[in-house]
Amino acid sequence: MIIEHALLPVAPDRAMDFEAAFTAARPIIESMPGFRSLSLSRGIESPGSYLLLVVWEQLEDHVDGFRGSPEYQRWKDLLHHFYEPFPAVEHFAPVPLAENGDCDTAAAAAPPRPQ
Repeated sequence: MIIEHALLPVAPDRAMDFEAAFTAARPIIESMPGFRSLSLSRGIESPGSYLLLVVWEQLEDHVDGFRGSPEYQRWKDLLHHFYEPFPAVEHFAPVPLAENGDCDTAAAAAPPRPQ
């Protein structure tokens, strides 16, 4: 599983138009092989910033599959004109965490914080 992360800069006065366009574009990405899920969140402190997280089966599903598909052109046409500047997109792999309820193994090994 791979998580695509993009901070999408959208002028706050264009937020409603962007959200409508995203609603129209969502079925495009959801139909792609390897797509698992997505979430779109709007910044509270920075209302012109949206956080897009897309979960893919593997990196190639996004980079080669989606971006190399004819459907990607429609996605671009609907959304890319909203971004200024164009967002950086990064990919993340989940980190296995301890199963004993701790947040992670490093935190479990750390000494307690003074109170």
